[in-house]
Amino acid sequence: MDKVYTSLGLMSGTSGDGIDASIIKSDGKSSYEVITNKYFEYDQKIFNKIHNLKENIQNVKDLNKYSNEILKLEKNITLYHAKVINEILKYHKIDIIGFHGQTIYHSSEEKISKQIGEGKLLLQLTQKNIVYNFRQNDIKNGGEGAPLTPIFHKLISKQKKIKTPLCILNIGGISNITIIESNNENDFSSRDIGPGNCLIDLWIRKNSEKQFDKNGDLAARGTSNEIILEQGQELYVNRPNKTSLSFDVNDFDVSFVRGLSLEDGAATLTQFTGKIISSSLLNLLYKQTKKNFKVLISGGGRKNKTLVDILKKNDIK
Repeated sequence: MDKVYTSLGLMSGTSGDGIDASIIKSDGKSSYEVITNKYFEYDQKIFNKIHNLKENIQNVKDLNKYSNEILKLEKNITLYHAKVINEILKYHKIDIIGFHGQTIYHSSEEKISKQIGEGKLLLQLTQKNIVYNFRQNDIKNGGEGAPLTPIFHKLISKQKKIKTPLCILNIGGISNITIIESNNENDFSSRDIGPGNCLIDLWIRKNSEKQFDKNGDLAARGTSNEIILEQGQELYVNRPNKTSLSFDVNDFDVSFVRGLSLEDGAATLTQFTGKIISSSLLNLLYKQTKKNFKVLISGGGRKNKTLVDILKKNDIK
C-alpha cells in the first residue's frame, strides 16, 4: 500500500498579491483529500516590489541588470513563506512542503523560467522537507514549465467522476487549459491560451489605488471602445510569439487602451481578454476535436462576473 503524505502546497501566482496555502492528504498518485485552504496576503511593500521588478525585467539581460534587487526580494519572499509555514505548523502536522516561489520572468522559447525563493533557506527556517524548482525540472525535460496543474486536474476529474470530454480553464494572470478527452490515464494535455487577469490588473494598478477589478464591477460600469478593441485584437493576432504554448505577463501590454477612462479601459480590456479566451477555446476544443466539451472555470478570474458573462455569451459552457 502506498504511503499517504500530508502535504502543504504554497503558491504565489502572476497576480503577486499573496500566498495560497493548501494542505492535502495524498499518495501522490491516485487519491487526495483536502484538509484546508488559506490565503496569506503580501504587505504592500512586497506587492509593489514584485510588480515593479516584473515590469522592469523584459528580457534575459534584465535578470542580470536587476540581480541585486532580485536577491533582496527573494530573501524577503522566502522569509514571508517561512512565517506562513511556521504559523500553519502550529495547527497541522506536515510531512512535505511544495514551494513554488514567485515567477518574475518566463519565456518558453528561450527555455527560461525564473522563480525567486530560496528552498534551502526555507528548509533551515522550517526544518521541513521542501520540494521546489518545479518549472526548471519540467523545462529540462522538454516541458513548458507548468508540470503539476494538468496532472492534478486529471486526478480531480477521475476522483470526482466528472464526465469527459472535459476542459478545465484556469484564469489566473495568464489563462491556461487542461484538456481531458477521455478517462484513459494519459489522455490529457495542457497549454496557455492567452491573457487572464494580467491586463485588467495592470490597468487598474496603473490608474487607481486598487489592485484589481473586484467582481468585474469597474468593467461593468464602463463601455468597451469597439475601435480600440479591434486594433488590440489585430495586434494580438499578429504578435511575434503566436506559436508559443506558454506565456508570461510581459508578452502582453495595455498600451492600446491608453487615454480611456478607468472604467472604459477596464471594460475594453475585459472584452479583449474574453474574446481571446473564447476564440482559443472554440478553436482548440470544438473546431479541432469536433467534440462537445464541458468547460469548468477555476482561478481568480472565475470571480470576475463581467468576464465570465462574456465567455457565456460566446458559447463557452
